[in-house]
Amino acid sequence: MTGAKILLINPWIYDVAAYDMWAKPLGLLYLGAILRACGAEISLIDCLNADHPLMPEAPPRIRCGGQHKYYRKPVSKPAIFKDIPRHYSRYGISPEAFSHDLKKAEKPDIVLVTSHMTYWYQGVHEAIRAVKNKWPDVPVILGGIYATLCHEHARSHSGADFVIAGPGENDLFQLIANLRQRPLQRIPAFEAWPYPAFDLLERLGYVCIQTSRGCPYRCTYCASHLLFDGLQRRAAASVADEIRHWRDNYGVFDFAFYDDALLTDSAYAADLLERLGGQGVRFHCPNALHVRAITPDLARALTTAGFQTIRLGFETADAVRQQKTGGKVSNRQFETSVRNLQAAGYDRQDIGVYILCGLPGQHAAEVRDSLTFVRQAGAKPIITEFSPIPGTAIWDEAVRCSPFPLTSEPLSHNNSLLPCRWEGLSYGDYLEIKNLARN
Repeated sequence: MTGAKILLINPWIYDVAAYDMWAKPLGLLYLGAILRACGAEISLIDCLNADHPLMPEAPPRIRCGGQHKYYRKPVSKPAIFKDIPRHYSRYGISPEAFSHDLKKAEKPDIVLVTSHMTYWYQGVHEAIRAVKNKWPDVPVILGGIYATLCHEHARSHSGADFVIAGPGENDLFQLIANLRQRPLQRIPAFEAWPYPAFDLLERLGYVCIQTSRGCPYRCTYCASHLLFDGLQRRAAASVADEIRHWRDNYGVFDFAFYDDALLTDSAYAADLLERLGGQGVRFHCPNALHVRAITPDLARALTTAGFQTIRLGFETADAVRQQKTGGKVSNRQFETSVRNLQAAGYDRQDIGVYILCGLPGQHAAEVRDSLTFVRQAGAKPIITEFSPIPGTAIWDEAVRCSPFPLTSEPLSHNNSLLPCRWEGLSYGDYLEIKNLARN
């Protein structure tokens, strides 16, 4: 890759709501770091930059843990959102600021564009159009979640020259080698990857950490195994070294774990948490921890290591649905885990518990009962609206029951639509449940 000029782009979000809750393009930054280590010249345009000098608004205020709002501009609402009583907006920098960044950039040899939620594809398409308007002859390669889960839609509509699905490092390196007519370079194994290129970001209020790729569970609503099939882990010592690197060299004191399986290996988890203790930093778990892994010893280790934001993946208190969707947790295991966390010093507000709302055929009463169960156990319920994901085990059922065109329009996957609403769980029921969860 020596001498190759590669531009990375993190596109806009179009949605009724978006917030930087430890959300960074980790995969893109990892690829940038690997390419840089192989001799490429890497640059980044981050459409979600919250500190752009050309934006007339003041930068969003950074809140506890490094979270913050994005710049926001209301735009025309797609027809599919016509009955949703919320503004539809572009989140991120203005198109003028993006054009400015393109103009000042040196012409790249290749542009890499990442993608996130399937229903955020509008920002992806817009960024690619702008790049192709400026540099029609520069190859644009699209990867990420939308490119993987809605591969044919991305190939047909994104405007990218190439669309890569799944964990893309091998296909990407082969493609770049072909485009540059150079031999394929060896790609390091996951545990030997360089630290992601967070240094390219202008505002670094936190850093995302990934100790593993993949998940041993196969929950019917989850796409983890579609994005990476298998499970790979980094050495615990390497993870601790990376955290010290960002703390000592960049003054970062907040770290968000992106793992889908952070605690599933008890021996690894114990080793990791022991190494993280005493670093004087704060840890956050927006992706949720596996409930059954939280023993008394592990709960104490979480406290000692500095874990402040605890999120548990519970989803429902209905025992039948728990088994039907994957069997990763039972009510008794959940109650035990919450007691262990409380004994370790966490209170109700510290223990956030995700409850899924809007699964195919789910009744409103199930969600309300789950909310009550979580509160009675001594934790804080957090309603998460179900988003149908192509390729998951529950996808066909979602397609059959949804009133929206799930197979042809990725915008209809947006959880804010409550895509699998029905008479047993209407949009009005959902709004009532959201209000109950806040009180």
